[in-house]
Amino acid sequence: MRYYPKVFLSVMLLAWLFFATPLSAQERHAQNPVIFSDVPDMSMVRVGDVYYMSSTTMHMSPGLPIMKSKDLVNWHLVSYAYDTLANIDELNLANGKSAYGRGSWASSIRYHKGVFYVSTFAQTTGKTYVFSTKSIEKGPWKVSSFSPAYHDHSLFFDDDGKTYMLYGGGKLKLVELNSDVSGVKAGTSEKVVIENASAPAGENVGLPAEGSQLFKVHGKYYLFNIAWPKGGMRTVIVHRADKITGPYEGRVVLQDKGVAQGGLIDTPDGRWYAYLFRDYGAVGRIPYLVPVSWIDGWPVLGDEGKVPLSLDLPPSEGLIPGIVASDEFARKKGDRTLPLVWQWNHNPDNQYWSLSARQGFLRLTTARLDTSFLLARNTLTQRTIGPQCTGTTYVDVSQLKEGDFAGLALLQQKYGQVGVRVAEKGIKKIVMVSAESGHAVEVESVALRQNTVFLKAECDFRDKNDRADFFYSLDGRSWTRIGSTLKMAYTIPHFMGYRFGLFNYASTQVGGIVDFDFFRIEGHK
Repeated sequence: MRYYPKVFLSVMLLAWLFFATPLSAQERHAQNPVIFSDVPDMSMVRVGDVYYMSSTTMHMSPGLPIMKSKDLVNWHLVSYAYDTLANIDELNLANGKSAYGRGSWASSIRYHKGVFYVSTFAQTTGKTYVFSTKSIEKGPWKVSSFSPAYHDHSLFFDDDGKTYMLYGGGKLKLVELNSDVSGVKAGTSEKVVIENASAPAGENVGLPAEGSQLFKVHGKYYLFNIAWPKGGMRTVIVHRADKITGPYEGRVVLQDKGVAQGGLIDTPDGRWYAYLFRDYGAVGRIPYLVPVSWIDGWPVLGDEGKVPLSLDLPPSEGLIPGIVASDEFARKKGDRTLPLVWQWNHNPDNQYWSLSARQGFLRLTTARLDTSFLLARNTLTQRTIGPQCTGTTYVDVSQLKEGDFAGLALLQQKYGQVGVRVAEKGIKKIVMVSAESGHAVEVESVALRQNTVFLKAECDFRDKNDRADFFYSLDGRSWTRIGSTLKMAYTIPHFMGYRFGLFNYASTQVGGIVDFDFFRIEGHK
C-alpha cells in the first residue's frame, strides 16, 4: 500500500469536493439583467461569431460607444464612433448652456458589404449622422451628416441594394437614402408606412410607439417598437410586412417588468434572442436578453410571456474591466490615452487635463470660473454598476487655489460630492455636498490639515434602493462617513444613470490644480 502525505490527501480531497460539487444554475448560466449598468437604446449586429452593440451616452464625449461580445453576455468597450459630435456652446458647457438629456440619441448599427455603419441623430444640432468604418475597433470613422434629425430611426440595407431609414413616433415614416448614406436620395419623399404604430397596445397610450428597429427574416420585414400605455408598463410591439413599404400588421409581443425597446439577434447555432432594456431607477436603463421562438411567422418573446431570470448562455464574468474599470493613471511618458471606460461630461478642454504633467497622476487644472458643478468643464466620468458599487480616489490638493472645489462626485441632476474646498486664506475643508433637493447644499465640512486625502462613494441600487454614502480617510485605512445619505433619483432632464465623476472647478481665480493618484471601482452583490 502506498503512503500518501496528509497534505497531498487534503489537496486531493479539496479538489474532489470542488469538481464533484454541482454548480448552481446561477453559476452555470447567464442571469438577467445581463449588464447591471446604464447601457440604453442598444442596437446589435452579429458578424460571424462576434456580436457588436452600440448604445446611447448623449452629451458625453467621446460618444456613441461600441461594445463587443463573443457570447451576448460578456461585453467590453472597443470603440467610439466620434470624439466630438459638434463644437457648439451646448456641447462645450459654454456660456451657461448644456446638452444634458440631449446630445446624440438612439443609434442603429449595421454591417453591409464589409463596412460597419452606426447611425444616430441629435436634436441638439438638428442633424442625422451616419458613421462608417471597415475596422470597428481601430477605425478610422467616416461621418456623413444631414438634416433633419430623424427621430429613433433604424438604418436598413435591403436586398435590392436600396438603403432606408424608418423613423418617428406613433406615425412611422420611411425615407430612402443615397447608396453612400450621405443623405436623402434626391427626388424621393418621406412615406408614412404605419399611421398609428401604438394601436396594438390600445387606445390609451402615453408614449407613442418609437425606438424603431427593422429586420428582415426569411423574406419578411419585422419592425420592433416600444409603447407605454397609460397606467401600464413599457410594452414591446412588433409589426410585420411582406414589403418594406407595408402594409404592416402588428401585435404586442411582450409586456413584463417594463422590459422593452430593442430588437432581434440570432446566434451562429440558430437560436434567437430579443435585446431589450429596463428602467431601473438611479443606476439607469439596464440591458436584458429574452429568448425568442418563432410561431406562425411571428417572434414570440419570453417564457410564456415572461422575462426569464436565467438564460441558456454563458455566465457573466462581471462588468469590470469591460464596462467600467479602475485606473492607476500610470502611463508611459507622453501617453495621454484614457481607457474607453472613461467619458468626459460634455466636450473637454484638452489643454487643461494631463496624464504627463505629473507622472502617475491625472491632473485637472481650472481655466475659468464656475459656480455650478453641472456647468463645470472637464469632469471625467464612468458608469456606476449594480447591485452595489464603490468608487475610491486619492487626491493631492496642495496646488488648489482659494475658491476651488475638487474631488469625487456622483453625477446626475440630483448629484452628490465629496471633496476639498479651499476657503479664505487657503484654509482647506473636506466637504460633502448634496443636490438631492434640487439645490446644492453643503451638508457637512471637516477641517483638512494635510495636502492629501482619500475619498470614497458607495452606491446601493438593490431593489431600486438608490442610496449613496460618502467617506473620507486621512490614511487610506480608517474611513469616516461625511454628510448625509444621498437619495439618488433618475431624472428625465439628465436622462442618464448616475456616474462617478472626478472634478475640479474654480469660483474665485483660475489656475488651481488637483492631482488624482488613482480611481478604483469595485462591484458588490
